[in-house]
Amino acid sequence: FLPLVATFLFSLRAIKGVLSFKAYQNVFRTSAFVTSFSYSLLWALLTIIVGILIFVPTAYWVRLRVPQFRTAVEFITLLPFVIPAIVFVFGLVRSFSHPPFLIVDSPALLVAGYTVLSMPYMYRSIDTGLRSIDVRTLTEAAQSLGAGWGTILFRVILPNIRVAILSGAFLSFAIVMGEYILAQYLAKPAFAPYMAYLIQQKAYEPAALAVISFALTWACMGVIQLVGRGREQAQIAGGH
Repeated sequence: FLPLVATFLFSLRAIKGVLSFKAYQNVFRTSAFVTSFSYSLLWALLTIIVGILIFVPTAYWVRLRVPQFRTAVEFITLLPFVIPAIVFVFGLVRSFSHPPFLIVDSPALLVAGYTVLSMPYMYRSIDTGLRSIDVRTLTEAAQSLGAGWGTILFRVILPNIRVAILSGAFLSFAIVMGEYILAQYLAKPAFAPYMAYLIQQKAYEPAALAVISFALTWACMGVIQLVGRGREQAQIAGGH
């Protein structure tokens, strides 16, 4: 906590000899902050939606139909930890900067990159949620009542792992808000590049932004804990 406390105290010294929130006021009044923060929120929301649409069916199908491939899929989900982000982004630029996949200037490439970076957290959160329920029994029960695969996935499986999905979603949100390399090298507006730019121009405002970023991350973790605790209490009450 000491570096964070020191950063917070430094951010309060924008006015000499006085502790004030002047740096925070300067940050929130800047249109560039509002723009970059809004874009990062949009990228995070799109990343979460794409991640849910990809990883929920994948984890469900692997667990239900092809459990022998689970080790291979888990290995693939760990690749973002192994491949440096700078190598990843230059690979994206090289692969998608010429026909037939000329989308290097599209925000879709940035969202796809964020989805890959959040894959270890989103997939493993969903997989952990699937482990806590009897997937096969739920599927067979739904099929016996005439439910199709779409109904089973979105009306049976998804509600039972919503806490796990929420955990993965907030972790993905924190990653998108703090990720610098993809947005910088793909030339897209985002919170982290703006923070890096501000470091070169100001003294106290970057410290205020760092505190704001930590507060956002901690808020996400707190929501995960509250929702998870509420889910556990509901399960206990339901059991009684």
